[in-house]
Amino acid sequence: MDEIKGMVYVLTNPAMPGIVKIGLTTRETMEERLKELFKTNIPVPFKCEFACRVDDSKKVENALHIAFQPYRFPQREFFKIEAEQAISILKLFEKAEITSEFNKEINNITTKEERDAGEKLEKLRKPPLNFLEMGIPVGSHLKFTEDGTEVEIVEEKKVKYLDELYSLSNLTKKLLNLDYYVRPNRYWTYKGKNIQEQYDVTYKE
Repeated sequence: MDEIKGMVYVLTNPAMPGIVKIGLTTRETMEERLKELFKTNIPVPFKCEFACRVDDSKKVENALHIAFQPYRFPQREFFKIEAEQAISILKLFEKAEITSEFNKEINNITTKEERDAGEKLEKLRKPPLNFLEMGIPVGSHLKFTEDGTEVEIVEEKKVKYLDELYSLSNLTKKLLNLDYYVRPNRYWTYKGKNIQEQYDVTYKE
C-alpha cells in the first residue's frame, strides 16, 4: 500500500463529552472533510485538540484505531477516551504540529454564533481553571509549550505577561494569534508537567 502523506487529527465536541474523533485528511481535502463533519446533526462545531503531519497518515490512523479498539463506537471514528490518550501516541509519529492551522480552517467554515454556542456549552460542562484549587500557588511560573514564554500567576485565575494581566485562555489566544476560544491547559506546563494533568486530577468528578 502506498504511503498517504497527510494529517491525522484528534477532535472533540462539547456536545459529546468524553468522546474523541480520530481521523485523517490531506491538505487538498481538509476543507472538504471539515465541511462533511459539520453537515451532521451535531449542534455545535468540533474542536481540534491536536493535529499533525505524519509520513503515512493512513498507517498512523489505523494504529490509533487499533490501539483504542475496545473503546470504539461500531464502524465509526469515535472513541470513548480522553483526547490526551490519543495525543500522547500521535506525538510519537508527529513531523509537524498543525493544530492552530486546523482550528483556523474550522473557524473559516463556521459562524461566530456556532462557535459562541460551542464555547458556552464547553464552559458549562468544564469548571473554569483555578490555579489555587489545582495546588499551584500565586507567584508560580508557567511555561508556554510553543516557544518557552514564561508567565507568573498573580491571582487564582490570572497570570501576568509583559506587565498585563490575562486569563490563561485569553493569553493563549493572543500568543497563538487566534480569534476564538481555546482551552489553554495543554499549552502550558508547571514544573515541567502539562497543567492538563493537574486539571484532570483536580476536577475529575
